[in-house]
Amino acid sequence: MSSSTAFPGQSPLAETAPLSLCAREPHVPADRLVAEMVPPPRFDSVRFDTYVPDPNQPSQSEAVTVLAGFAAGLGGAHATGAGRRRWFSKKPAAPAVPRGVYLDGGYGVGKTHLLASLWHATPAEPSLKAFGTFVELTNLVGALGFQQTVRTLSGHRLLCIDEFELDDPGDTVLVSSLLSRLVEAGVALAATSNTLPGKLGEGRFAAVDFLREIQGLSAHFRPLRIDGEDYRHRGLPEAPPPYDDEQVTRAAYATPGASLDDFPGLLDHLARVHPSRYGALTDDIRAVCLTGVSAVPDQSTALRLVVLADRLYDREVPVLASGLPFDRLFSDEMLNGGYRKKYFRAISRLTALARDAKGLVAQ
Repeated sequence: MSSSTAFPGQSPLAETAPLSLCAREPHVPADRLVAEMVPPPRFDSVRFDTYVPDPNQPSQSEAVTVLAGFAAGLGGAHATGAGRRRWFSKKPAAPAVPRGVYLDGGYGVGKTHLLASLWHATPAEPSLKAFGTFVELTNLVGALGFQQTVRTLSGHRLLCIDEFELDDPGDTVLVSSLLSRLVEAGVALAATSNTLPGKLGEGRFAAVDFLREIQGLSAHFRPLRIDGEDYRHRGLPEAPPPYDDEQVTRAAYATPGASLDDFPGLLDHLARVHPSRYGALTDDIRAVCLTGVSAVPDQSTALRLVVLADRLYDREVPVLASGLPFDRLFSDEMLNGGYRKKYFRAISRLTALARDAKGLVAQ
């Protein structure tokens, strides 16, 4: 169908064919990766006082208090140059206490909200604070190289790492080395995860063989447990059931800036685009419309889909789909395996985005 032909039955004012994620092959320069290490649009305006603790979960209120105090205490090291002196000294002074906080809790308890609030509350210029997911951090090392990444981040006052998870031995050694160098340089750390620091890697690789690296990572953080249920579903109706192909297609043609793709084709395309580019893949997309959603065939494909779901959620892009409901994307084997927390997070986030997309379908 040509771009000048309206979909049958649609408004004559909407004559532009939808975009396609599969037609995009973005190339992201390394300097953009660094510049974009700030809280994503969804969390640009969050603050500690906009976090609404569950009154039945005292750990949530405690987390706000602890993190606000942590932010207030970050007013000094780099401002006086102490961090840089440690970086260039022959014998860096390791901190006597953990130089970071680690927010542990289930998906949907507001960990990313709190992490972004910490970033905003830390008394430093944005250029001295970095915020990114674990995947984005490892992608930065891949783009810049290890030594350049250390040099780039060592002048920062704070590094926030969202969704901290170790998926393979290489990442364990890489991140352990990187964070150790940054802590020596005076950089404070904050991270979120569904897994306590000492349990990272369990169920995914032979963690016992890398116990020293894992324990080294754990030593950098003070764990802060946050209990609660998924706020995305707290007191809200269930996500709408999938629509049919025609409804999704009509909505895509009627929505300016929407993309329209066949789900299996999109999964194939994700295999050809590096995950560090998934954010750029969604640039200027106002809604994602997918036809033929089906069960994800294998773990590699599933993990790529998790990254895309995170980027869509960060950017508040609604997702309208036909086919299987999102809670049937991953097999029972996947949901019971070592990556289960990633998959449940993706289901939670896609469900929230599906709810956001309800208004795209004509009633």
